[in-house]
Amino acid sequence: MSILDFFKHKTFAHGIHLPDKKEHTREQAIRRLPFAPELIVPLSQHFGAPAKAIVSPGQEVVRGELIAEANGFMSVPIHAPASGVIKEVELYPTARGPKTESIVIKTWPGASQRTASFEPVNIPSLTHEQLIKAVQDTGMVGLGGAGFPTHVKLSVPPEYSIDTLVVNGCECEPYLTTDHRLMLEQPAELLMGTSMLMKALGAKQAIIGIEDNKMDAVETIKKHLSGFEHIQVKAVQTHYPQGSEKLLIKVLLDREVPSAGFPYQVNVVVQNIATITQLGELLPLNQGLIERVVTVTGTGINKPGNYLVPLGTPIRFLLDHVGFSGSANHLILGGPMMGSTVASLDVPITKPVSGLLVFNEQSIEKVSDDIYPCIKCARCVDACPMHLNPSMLGQLASKREYESMQENYNLMDCFECGCCSYVCPSNIPLVQYFRISKSIMRERAIEKQNND
Repeated sequence: MSILDFFKHKTFAHGIHLPDKKEHTREQAIRRLPFAPELIVPLSQHFGAPAKAIVSPGQEVVRGELIAEANGFMSVPIHAPASGVIKEVELYPTARGPKTESIVIKTWPGASQRTASFEPVNIPSLTHEQLIKAVQDTGMVGLGGAGFPTHVKLSVPPEYSIDTLVVNGCECEPYLTTDHRLMLEQPAELLMGTSMLMKALGAKQAIIGIEDNKMDAVETIKKHLSGFEHIQVKAVQTHYPQGSEKLLIKVLLDREVPSAGFPYQVNVVVQNIATITQLGELLPLNQGLIERVVTVTGTGINKPGNYLVPLGTPIRFLLDHVGFSGSANHLILGGPMMGSTVASLDVPITKPVSGLLVFNEQSIEKVSDDIYPCIKCARCVDACPMHLNPSMLGQLASKREYESMQENYNLMDCFECGCCSYVCPSNIPLVQYFRISKSIMRERAIEKQNND
């Protein structure tokens, strides 16, 4: 790609340019991971109410069978990732820290692990309500990392109408190549899923936005667009955090989502590539989400690649399969900018996990833990893609003036991309401060609502 081609692709103001570090896995085709002897399947793998278990210890289950039902509208069901027998339903550790109720399945050794067959869904015959319910029945949540139930995101308030579905194929986090491989290997399922969600939303068009370090994906999808006249593909500049839905809407459609607002307020819904591709595969077959593609890479990994992993697979089993070296390994679920570190190898892979990064002692920089005073350099202000003032927000957070952060400095517009922390020369963990502050403000809002 020439320098002229690079600058013709649109982008947003601020943000940062990061080395993509994708060279070890971008050419690696998706490979299936074997089934672990035991799968730990948390009932809470999504934003909202945990699912409700409908199985009991000693019960035999078949791969794809429903094992936990949705507990209300803001919840999704869970299906058996493998055939086997229920060992127990108990509390187990998760990546978030606190233990959560989980279903443990002892997989049958030597089983074919074929997915249970169900009556196919006739998509064109479904009403809007039936299609939304069908999406919920798959157990689908945002596979880009947020874990927000997909059917809830499709349930737009009646006073708004959607004219455009934006498909997020940016995958702007370094190291991750899950979405890239799906676009190259499953373009038909991607376009099928896009078409189905356009029907669910009543959208007249869909735009697939892809960063221009993945031009092979752009060309691959374009070759499959015959019969999908209302779907187009657009390359955008490789620029972190281009994959933020508000920024992508601005770049592709020149529409600005209001402060503390939602994309549907500008007649748009955004969905991730992996989410839509999986729906395109699962929904017509009336099957549930039981596995996902995970990028496993980093300096501590002997066999980096993109693996199709059964949900509930313990990280320990995954690492044993791909091989890892070193003793001071640093593990991250997701990408290095917005992912979360993992303290236990017994934590399972869940629906929102798009990557597992492992860094050994040879690549872990000895960074000082010392935090120095803000020097008013304004690097964080220049980097913030939401045009906030991270320096002032950080000072207010240190004084616990959370209301002022929200009312005067738009704290809730921060989506925790980490740009401010990345550029701060004083080593101030700004994004961590903001994450804690937002959590406190949400707790206070819930407490006030309950008191009222």
